Amino acid sequence: MVHSLGLTLYNLRPRRDPASGGVWPERPSGRLIWMHAPSAEAARGLLELAARLIEEDRLTVLFTCAEVLPARKGLVRLLPPDDRPAEARAFLDHWRPEIAIFSDGELRPAVLHEAAERGVQLMMVDGRAPYVLKDRNGWYPGLMRSALQGFAHVLTLDEASARAFRKGGAALSAVGVTGRMEENSAALPCLEAERAALAKLLATRPVWLAVGLPEAEETAVIAAHRAAQSLAHRLLLIIAPEDPARAGALARRLADDEGWIVAERSEDQEPEADAEVFVADGMAELGLWYRLAPITFMGGSLAGQGCVRNPMEPAALGSAILYGPRPGVFGGTFGRLGAARAARAVGSATDLGEALSDLLSPDRAARLAQSAWMVASDGADVTERVIALVREAVKGEP
Repeated sequence: MVHSLGLTLYNLRPRRDPASGGVWPERPSGRLIWMHAPSAEAARGLLELAARLIEEDRLTVLFTCAEVLPARKGLVRLLPPDDRPAEARAFLDHWRPEIAIFSDGELRPAVLHEAAERGVQLMMVDGRAPYVLKDRNGWYPGLMRSALQGFAHVLTLDEASARAFRKGGAALSAVGVTGRMEENSAALPCLEAERAALAKLLATRPVWLAVGLPEAEETAVIAAHRAAQSLAHRLLLIIAPEDPARAGALARRLADDEGWIVAERSEDQEPEADAEVFVADGMAELGLWYRLAPITFMGGSLAGQGCVRNPMEPAALGSAILYGPRPGVFGGTFGRLGAARAARAVGSATDLGEALSDLLSPDRAARLAQSAWMVASDGADVTERVIALVREAVKGEP
């Protein structure tokens, strides 16, 4: 068969890298679910799913990803095995998963073939489009089709994604459009008494926040603040520097060299009525600043090395989002926000000032923030559906 030839050729490709995996911790007793994500960004919905299954169903979850993931209680984290027959067999012999849940669309043909041969139920979630491992060059006839045919369920983001999986060879009955799974809540906490006191102090003042601001973007943010002040002279800028050690030097520069009235959180100062810039003590209190600022600029996205903080943080707390052309690891997240008209992109310091001035209109900021909140809070029903499928698959005796 054509797909057998493609898999054979794929498995015979020359080895370019040392074998990975092979030495693993002891397998916990009981039922085990294997989840795999190609990146930390693609892992977010799976991590929330894993947390639910660990807490509610007492299942063990093995999670593989090539990128670093946050520590989660009860989660076994590993690098994925090399996608070759011997490594796939050793991996599955050791971990013995009942279900394997992949995300995004990445296919590991050798592992998937071996898992299907053993009767492991395969599931794809948050599917965008199928692709064989991105570092596997060459065309192998029928390889994608054979890898996809083993999936019992392929849950995709939208109809275009569903078409891509059907075209790739997934069974028509397996493919369904569900949307994206729920991610772990990005709503950061704060002390309510502190929020209420500062909200009272700020009263009706317009406020905006620059979060995770690198030194390379300080001048652009201050220029935008100066431009927007021509429309709202009482406008307050809160800066949460990327590097907390920069807070003092930044405050002195703004006050001594540029004449701004500056208050510093690290000095226990308050943003009194005459303060124009409030420099936070790093990013330890972001839950507080997001709640106080109707507008947030995502630092690092304009002239830095990429966005420093997850844009779902301000989205979950009702702050309208501004961001530059360098999303960093949050490219997919900004894509979702942009598609929902839930964030506003800027290309330069001048654009930042113009966009900020436009969003000083409360109704415009509120529309953007509402759309962002909806993006941040969707997906719960999709996660519930996946949980139901997992419970159905494991409801028999081990």
